[in-house]
Amino acid sequence: MSFVTGLLLIDAPASALNNLGSIPGARTDNTVGVKMIKARDGAYPYVSAQAFRYWLRTTLEDAQIGWQKAPIYREEKVAYTDANPILFWDDDLFGYMRAPSGKKSAQEKRAADTSRAGETPTSDTITRVSPFRVSTLVSIAPVSVTEDFGVMARHEGDPVPHEHQFYRTTLKGLFSLDLHAAGTFSYRQKTGFRNLDDGRIEMARQRGLELVTADKSYRLPLAERVQRVKTLFEGLAHLEGGAKQTLHYTDVAPALTIMAVTRGGNHIFGHVVGATGRGQPEFKLDALAEALTVFADDLLSAVYIGWTRGYLDDERGRFEQALQDGGLLAPFRGQIQIAHPRVAFQAMAAALAAPGHEGWLD
Repeated sequence: MSFVTGLLLIDAPASALNNLGSIPGARTDNTVGVKMIKARDGAYPYVSAQAFRYWLRTTLEDAQIGWQKAPIYREEKVAYTDANPILFWDDDLFGYMRAPSGKKSAQEKRAADTSRAGETPTSDTITRVSPFRVSTLVSIAPVSVTEDFGVMARHEGDPVPHEHQFYRTTLKGLFSLDLHAAGTFSYRQKTGFRNLDDGRIEMARQRGLELVTADKSYRLPLAERVQRVKTLFEGLAHLEGGAKQTLHYTDVAPALTIMAVTRGGNHIFGHVVGATGRGQPEFKLDALAEALTVFADDLLSAVYIGWTRGYLDDERGRFEQALQDGGLLAPFRGQIQIAHPRVAFQAMAAALAAPGHEGWLD
């Protein structure tokens, strides 16, 4: 099976992109803290995978790029999407879990809810493991988190104090997309693999989806599968989101990304970017050269590197020098394409749709 395997960096010069709420025992009752991993060597701010996936979902929905989002339904303490990957692209690529309550009261409430007029009937528990996977985005080095003190003073009487934390760092995250799973829906009686209940199986038949008997699954036409995957990468190119944007206005679109289509789901780029002793981002040329050598048989595409000019220019100069004759990366010069991150994501999307690459989605 083939995967799009990638790494991304988000430049957070003064940011609080994912917060944990009030901090007990702080100087003010409404002090807002940032999420961080506390280790022996210091504090590593992070953005949860859930938050990143939320940014990407909302970007895809708002970017006017044709994304077909699933409706969301609420029942007291639970909420879920329509769980129909045949119709809705986020149910396909981001996965779902749907376990309808059999209680009479719950059934009556669902029947009376007019917002469910177009809901896909669900007769059994169905789940889908997300073909798109993303790691927690973690600071590349420990940092000293800043405590910012402010007041609300636009009123008569004493000012109202408030505080919040923020940080300066580079966040690193990994992502992976299972190309075989995209647009392919299993009906196996196994947790995580029963994507379709009887009603959805019938819909797949009526719509003429390909039956893949060996996998006990139905598959969308290739053109539709490619379109969904292409649009996902267009969303990554336009990524927006993050907390405290009114105060810190951080551009969360990746400043640097590395990706390729690989055979197998092991991440080959996980260690090619690290930190110097001063906590600054460092492109590890020897680690990239080793990965391209060791995993040469698993690389199915070019290696697409998106790098914003103005970000780590000295590192970029060192990288480009390594591509020249005699450089450490010179043997791989024909494999590596470097451009702006948005162009790199678009190039990856175009490669997935190019003639001759149909096997990547098999």
